[in-house]
Amino acid sequence: MSHPVKGIDHCFALVQDLDKAADQYAALGFTLSPRGLHSEAKGSANYTIMFPEDYFELLGLLRATPLNAARGRALVDQGQGLHAIACRIDTAEAAAAALADLGIGTHGLGSFERPVPLPDGGSAMAAFSTVVFDDAEVPMGSVFMCQHKTPETVWLPELLDHPNTACGLGAFLAISTDPAQDGERFARLWADSAVVTTKGGVSVETGANSAPLILLGRDAVQALYPSIDLSLTPKGAFTGLRIKVADMNAVRHCLADANITAIPTALGLAVAPQDASGVIVEFVPA
Repeated sequence: MSHPVKGIDHCFALVQDLDKAADQYAALGFTLSPRGLHSEAKGSANYTIMFPEDYFELLGLLRATPLNAARGRALVDQGQGLHAIACRIDTAEAAAAALADLGIGTHGLGSFERPVPLPDGGSAMAAFSTVVFDDAEVPMGSVFMCQHKTPETVWLPELLDHPNTACGLGAFLAISTDPAQDGERFARLWADSAVVTTKGGVSVETGANSAPLILLGRDAVQALYPSIDLSLTPKGAFTGLRIKVADMNAVRHCLADANITAIPTALGLAVAPQDASGVIVEFVPA
């Protein structure tokens, strides 16, 4: 059976204060969706930052419930920041079956939906099915798969226009004590993957039109962002997120208007985790 995972669909930052996080990302020049409320059992809510092919989610816990206990512990033990990557699949049930045949463990197959406010003042339901890779398959963070049953209620056209001209996920960065080994383990999770050696670590290609995962030693990450306090990113999860933009000058204007310090990098401009709810956000030219 062929590998069912086609790339990266979205990612989420698990945050301590959801409304503060939303204010921070609006200040960075992103257009955010209206707040999405999940079920009482989930006890969570989110904002999405949409791009044409993928997106970024801010996820917060509104109340403790049995279903969100693991995420609550992750916030306490690891700190807020970029905790999870969601992968593209056709259907969750078929993906779980195919991965089992390939000897890749999964759990938590299930479906859920949430209401989405629409521009005309009405609402619609966004429906999803998900399945999670077993912890033993994932060197760090959480990686799961997401089937979109109603993409038309998630990719709303008015959410794709950002003042900072953001247009897609560029790359994920993570600190690894053994980038080569972790890269090979991560590569098993995607159908069209390859591990490419890079300075200080490896880059894991995740498929066509899909952001790579860059795994580097701590010193190499610090060299990329010498003035940034890496301890403000989550332990044992993902450290940074590169965002593709059409116009770097638009980014500069957004950051200046918000009085946020822009940190020059070899590729573009970075924002420190204290200004982005535990995520190093690096803007790079598309």
